[in-house]
Amino acid sequence: MENQYQTQNQNQNFYSGKNLSTVSIGDWIVTFILMAIPLVNFIMLFVWAFGSNTPQSKANWAKATLILNVVAIVLFILVTIIFAGSMAAIFGGLGNLF
Repeated sequence: MENQYQTQNQNQNFYSGKNLSTVSIGDWIVTFILMAIPLVNFIMLFVWAFGSNTPQSKANWAKATLILNVVAIVLFILVTIIFAGSMAAIFGGLGNLF
């Protein structure tokens, strides 16, 4: 029974073109260590998200992380623009009083 399941799983991997292997705890520890290194983390997210040899679960995690990073950057830019505009309005308005 076990051998039949492994054969079916291997065939599914072959035909789907996806790496459905399990990511070990050690691999996740290395992943989190690499995520703590600036610039390396950004590069590795692209490697894991779009690499053909990356397990599917790790690729999905990397894609989700990239999406959240883009959302965070866009929100940061919007808040910065709003804050800068507010400061310009406040200090520009006060400049007319002196």
